Amino acid sequence: MSTIDQIAAATQAGKLLASTALNLRAWLAGTFLPDWARASLEELVAKEQWPELNDRFYRTLEFGTGGMRGRTIGKVTAAAEIGVLSAQGSPAHPAVGCNVLNDFTIVRATVGLFRYTKSYLCGVGSFDLPRLVIAHDVRHFSRHFCELAASTWSQLGGQAFIFDGPRSTPQLSFSVRHLKASAGIVITASHNPPHDNGYKVYFGDGGQVVPPHDKGIIDQVDQVAWDEVAKFFVKKLDAVVTLGVAVEQAYLEAAAAAVIDPDVFKGSKLKVVFTNVHGTGAVATLPLLERFGVKVTAVPEQLAFDPRFPTVKSPNPENAPTLAMAVELAQKTKADLVLATDPDCDRMGVAVRDAQGEMVLLTGNQIGALLAEYRISAMKKQGVLPKKGTKRAALIKTFVTSQLQDAIGHAHGLKVINTLTGFKWIGAKIAAYEAEMKEKLFEAEGVALDYDATSPEIRAELLLDYSTLYVFGGEESYGYLPTDTVRDKDGNAACLIFCELAASAKKAGKSVTEQLDGLYLKYGYYTEAIGNIYYEGAAGAAKIAKILATYRKSPPKAFGKVKVTKFRDFGREKIKDADGALIPAQDLYIVTLANGYNYAVRGSGTEPKIKFYLFGQATVKNAKALPEVKAATKAALEELRQQIEADAATRAEG
Repeated sequence: MSTIDQIAAATQAGKLLASTALNLRAWLAGTFLPDWARASLEELVAKEQWPELNDRFYRTLEFGTGGMRGRTIGKVTAAAEIGVLSAQGSPAHPAVGCNVLNDFTIVRATVGLFRYTKSYLCGVGSFDLPRLVIAHDVRHFSRHFCELAASTWSQLGGQAFIFDGPRSTPQLSFSVRHLKASAGIVITASHNPPHDNGYKVYFGDGGQVVPPHDKGIIDQVDQVAWDEVAKFFVKKLDAVVTLGVAVEQAYLEAAAAAVIDPDVFKGSKLKVVFTNVHGTGAVATLPLLERFGVKVTAVPEQLAFDPRFPTVKSPNPENAPTLAMAVELAQKTKADLVLATDPDCDRMGVAVRDAQGEMVLLTGNQIGALLAEYRISAMKKQGVLPKKGTKRAALIKTFVTSQLQDAIGHAHGLKVINTLTGFKWIGAKIAAYEAEMKEKLFEAEGVALDYDATSPEIRAELLLDYSTLYVFGGEESYGYLPTDTVRDKDGNAACLIFCELAASAKKAGKSVTEQLDGLYLKYGYYTEAIGNIYYEGAAGAAKIAKILATYRKSPPKAFGKVKVTKFRDFGREKIKDADGALIPAQDLYIVTLANGYNYAVRGSGTEPKIKFYLFGQATVKNAKALPEVKAATKAALEELRQQIEADAATRAEG
């Protein structure tokens, strides 16, 4: 029986989805498959690997609003794909399929991005060559995908820049601006499992693509036919520029400028254990910390790049087990704190010693609140911000990040902006402030400002005069950005500024946890919890959609004896931020209860689950009452979480 006949029989028997069969037959009939790829598909069909083929072909990997992310190594791997394994376990080729991150989907996306970028440049009257900067992390095929995208861009008539090895996401964001590039790409899947990889797109402002660019790029990618991609499979790198020391140093200087008061490091004798968890973090974080005299020890077993992330179950610094080796080393070396970054170093996790000397893992919300309080206070002390604050300076956070940060920002007299989930919305606000300042400065003084060539001090003064100064931004999922020279969360700079905070605390004779309790005594106790319900596959996606739909149609009225007092539907209501800017419509709901607790509901953008972000708060009379307030609030929030998840399960099945 031929391969095509086997596909037809499996489809008729219900073993292959109709969409799988359609896509698989189209690929086998096409002219773009290399011999090894055709042999791989024929082998999978011959071995009747129908579940694997369904996974690979039931749809085309979606180029979403930020790019693509998915498997690059199949659950079942064909012999022709495996070939000769690399020293770190990478197969010779990525998995073949239209729902997989591989040469086919990488080239197709790059062609679409090039066409959109070229069209955009022409539309704004620029006939410069489209310039692209690409960075990559340590994952399987990351270097290959980076070179393939650069080669494709170059062959299309653009200019492509790459680094000589793995680099962090924030360094890419900075370099797009520094090189005045038209666009940027990071090859990364963040802290996903080792078998995944991704393709994240940035535009000329250094931020992740947002409307209208995201939709425009998607439209162009969708128009690229598979038969167009084959001519780009042979990499041609002669015209691709490998970036040198000058660009590297420029990013380090920009990250170092995030420190507000360098003097706090002097005499602090701060000792830190750092782990990059086999990822890109050590490239920039270690020299940054050493530059300011921090005595830093890297976890030796996790220092080398490794796409398998062999020492952890998940390379996610949000998870306590990921920091276990670093915490153990900190105990041996008597270090003050532990810092950890994820594979592309845009996120940072922290463990600190409490007043009793025990290592405690901080949440992303706690880290963000501590950094916000420290940085605003330090900027006032340095005279960057007026003592009473100003609404021309902003703290920016997401709606699903701790409301303790709202309280901190408002108490300091600043404007607090809440955005949708995803750091790209924070980057977009910074870009809007930059554009507003340059426009008003030109109107008032006739000066056409080169923003990035202007010193941070002068930029701050101009933003306060003509627009809004960005002070700090963060999100609950361990992402922080201290300055506007990068337009995405920055794990390198976050490590540095947390060390500044810790050094200040150490010199003052306080633990970081005592500082955190000080925030609770000053602003009230705030705590958060996350609820997740996973639903796999097409049936699961339908359940997630059903829960979201029933929230809109029939919002909850009460949980136990506590009534719901407010329901906000971000998909239907016209909701504006503190600048008066309209927030884009999204299936996000925020539910407020009579006791002051509230929670947000949204479907995850990267995983098959629905997420609930819970927020509880309580007043604190004095330090003696704090432990009891903490326990009671956490218990009440846990009870609410269980009620919310039970309600969601009923909605999914109802």
